[in-house]
Amino acid sequence: MRKEFKKERPKDEFSSKLLDVARVARVVAGGRRFSFRSVVVVGDKKGKVGVGVGKGADVSDATAKAVADAKKNLITVNISEETIPHQIDGKFCGAKVFLKPARVGKGVVAGGVVRSVVDLAGIKNVTSKILGSANKLNNARATILALKKLKTQNKKAKITTKKSKPD
Repeated sequence: MRKEFKKERPKDEFSSKLLDVARVARVVAGGRRFSFRSVVVVGDKKGKVGVGVGKGADVSDATAKAVADAKKNLITVNISEETIPHQIDGKFCGAKVFLKPARVGKGVVAGGVVRSVVDLAGIKNVTSKILGSANKLNNARATILALKKLKTQNKKAKITTKKSKPD
């Protein structure tokens, strides 16, 4: 009697989303050689997110390389009360992304790539606008740069002033 044991793969703590797949070609003697470029965003929905790019002979190779690249380039996002602490903008090449905090219950008001990046970062309420480029890779990188620039918000900032003594 043979017992079969299934090896359970450890659960990956990161979720990933495929943003773009492009077929790219280079011209060599005798014709064109085709390969694929994948853009992937990974995140744990708890404040860590990254974008990666991979190239390969087929789509699965390119996607696997992109996921590995995204995990190498993770950033930590400062989240306060399910939104970002302040408004911020990011620019990468021709792509400009504007992010603004939203009240609780508003949801993610963002288009395309920004929605994917913000969702996987764990931000639940934010408003955004993409300006300039329609390139998905550049928009994703502009969003990452904007999230990198976020500062932490002090809940109770104490301002102390010296009282002058009356004469």
